[in-house]
This record gives sequence, structure tokens and C-alpha cells, in this order.
Amino acid sequence: MNDTKQLTVGYGDVKKVKIGGDADLAFILGPCVIESLEHSFKMADSIAEICDKHNVNWIFKACYDKDCRSSIHSFHGLGLEKGLSILDKVRQKYKVPVISDFSVPQWAAATGEVCDMIQVPAYLCRQTSMLRAAAETNRPIHVKKGQYMSPHNMKNVAEKLKYFGNDDILFTDRGTFFGYGNLINDFMGLPIMQEMGYPVCFDGTHSVQCPTTTGTISTGMVQYIPHLVRAACAVGVNALFLEVHDDPKNALSDSGTVLHIDRLEEIIKQSKEVFNLTKDFING
Repeated sequence: MNDTKQLTVGYGDVKKVKIGGDADLAFILGPCVIESLEHSFKMADSIAEICDKHNVNWIFKACYDKDCRSSIHSFHGLGLEKGLSILDKVRQKYKVPVISDFSVPQWAAATGEVCDMIQVPAYLCRQTSMLRAAAETNRPIHVKKGQYMSPHNMKNVAEKLKYFGNDDILFTDRGTFFGYGNLINDFMGLPIMQEMGYPVCFDGTHSVQCPTTTGTISTGMVQYIPHLVRAACAVGVNALFLEVHDDPKNALSDSGTVLHIDRLEEIIKQSKEVFNLTKDFING
């Protein structure tokens, strides 16, 4: 864990979150998509209460545009302008860093003006235009490894970002296409990516996804989120990514995979315990 570069996420007067190196386990938490200002505040309230209780550093995550939705009839988001305005309000009220992904290179600059960290979606992680746009925001970059990518191939992603002048990178694994209507997690991929020198995050909610199993909507096996998260912490990840919601069945995006907010506290407690045990073991 200590061999990875340490990132500092947060500018201005928000609480800074360190990821990697000898930092504590960090969390990226929030609903899949921004549903409204009121819902964003509600989720941030609940998350903040739990994280403050357990003294963990966290980043608020919600997306303004889900361009990867399978169906044209699905909710795709509130859009760039309205979505970023809501993220900015969350940031100001709770003094926490915020993150959103972007799906078009032209959205990167505006996203970087508000967000403390900018996220490159898994499906687009090889796109040079996307990586260049992300690098040019001068924000730390969260890159999700594509389901079609080997962990070794993420070295090329890092090389592109470095070429464009940004070496503040967090890699995330979110499962690999397996062929049985679900995803499989190769936990060797986590240390393989860490060996490149960058901190690594595990996405515990998208990893239980069963892509488009209903034809237009993905379901998921949410009962296994705690199992995968504990396993990732035992391997030695630097951060965890979890999408959480107060009413998963009625969530406007990823209703089949989001974690109910009522289960977040137990997962944070378990994650910290396994992380600290692993950290002590690795450090001898």
C-alpha cells in the first residue's frame, strides 16, 4: 500500500482527502445519478453522519449525465449545467470534495471547475480524447478500468495521462465481463495496478451488476457487496467506491446494484477493520 503515489483530493476550503501511500482507507460515496437538489442533500446528510461517526474521509459522488444507459427511455440525468450546480451546492454545504464522470471531452473543463476529482467512465477509459480532456482539468483523475481491459493494459492509460501532463491517477476495478450475465472480479488485478505506482480503488456496487439482464435494465446481486468489499480490503486497496441510495427500488439509475444507505455503516466498519489488519500485515 505504501508504494503507491498519494493523491490529495480537494481544493479551496473543503476537507482534503488523501488516497494512497500510507493514508487511511478513503471512500467515494453517493447515488448513481443526481436526482434533485433535495435528494442530494438528503444523501449527503446521511453519508456525512455515518462517516463522521467512524472518522473516515469521503468524497461525494453523483453523475449529472449517464450517457451509458442502455435504454433511450431510461433517466439519463439532469444535464451538465443543472447537475454541476447541485454538486457545487453539496460541496459548499458539506465541505467535502465532489466527483462526477463525464462522457464527452467537451464537458471536462466545466466538470473540472466544480469537481475536486474527475472520473473517466469504464467504457471510455481507452479514449485518448477523453483522457486528454481529463488531464487538462488539472484535477486528480479517477479512471475506471473497462470491463474489457486487463489490469496490465491500464499502464497505457497511465502513459497517456502522463503524456498530457497529469500524473494524479486513481485506478478502479469494477469487474470483468465473464459471459454468464454477470461480472467476475479478478482480485490479482488490484495489486497488478498498484505495482504501476498508483493507488487503486474497488467498486463494490457495479461489481455485482448483471448487465442488461432484463433487456434494457441491469440487475445485480447486492447481497454479495459486503463479501467483495471485504475481499478487496484484504488484498490491500486504497479506496472503496460505493453507490448508495435511501430507496434503491425507486432509484432513477442502477436500482439493481445500489447499496441501501442502511447498510453503509456496517460495511464501513468491516472495511476499516480488514484494511487496518491488512495494512499492518503488509507493513510487517
